[in-house]
Amino acid sequence: MTRMMSTSSIQTRTLKTLNKIDLIYPDWPAPINVKAIQTTRNGGFSIAPYNTLNFGAHVQDDDLSVKKNRQLLKQYLPSEPVWLNQVHGTHVIEVTPEQNNCNQDADAAFSKHQNIVCVTMTADCLPILICNVQGTAVAAIHAGWRSLCDGVIEATIKSLGLQSEHLMAWLGPAIGPSVFEVGNEVREAFKSQDRQAENAFQAVGDKWLCDLYLLAKQRLHNLDVTKLYGQTDCTFSNPSKYFSFRRDGVTGRMATMIWFE
Repeated sequence: MTRMMSTSSIQTRTLKTLNKIDLIYPDWPAPINVKAIQTTRNGGFSIAPYNTLNFGAHVQDDDLSVKKNRQLLKQYLPSEPVWLNQVHGTHVIEVTPEQNNCNQDADAAFSKHQNIVCVTMTADCLPILICNVQGTAVAAIHAGWRSLCDGVIEATIKSLGLQSEHLMAWLGPAIGPSVFEVGNEVREAFKSQDRQAENAFQAVGDKWLCDLYLLAKQRLHNLDVTKLYGQTDCTFSNPSKYFSFRRDGVTGRMATMIWFE
């Protein structure tokens, strides 16, 4: 089937099935040459509990199944995604045609080169895509609570070295604020970084419900990145559509990808 990556419809938020894969195309006003894809859990080769479209090579899934799933992606992409070894930290790597090695320890990647695919894998953590309005730079961020608290967004924006008012962000599927229960140590860690973070926590017994989306938006606003989109779907609450580590324990990983042509 012919890949239709150059049409404007790619920016329409639509769930499609093309050659077995269920994909989401982010709904945001990115430049026409900026392309982004969010996978779901459906359409691949992995069997339970990784069924079916798992891209994580680190979750004890069958290696061949992961390779076949990644092979399915190639028809939609200009190049192999630069897969990261995500460690819940704040390290950011720049990807160039000369330096595009996979499996580096990092939780964010950016590129200012055409057809370089930056990717993050998640199963409850928050995937964040960044681009500039000129369509000349993109980034993908893996924002679990630890990396988010420690400054992975700030590190990425600094690494990009671009004016914040020229940036926009799309926040992908993550565990939602009605189900993400955390201990007081998480709340205190965020509050120690930014007092307004307390607004992202709601008491429930001796625990707290945490709003990852709000925490990320606060950090982005603090950096003067105000063009924010997405932030709607809860991975935990949609078992037929998304992987969720908090819900299932042993599970697969989805991919969130961005590049520019």
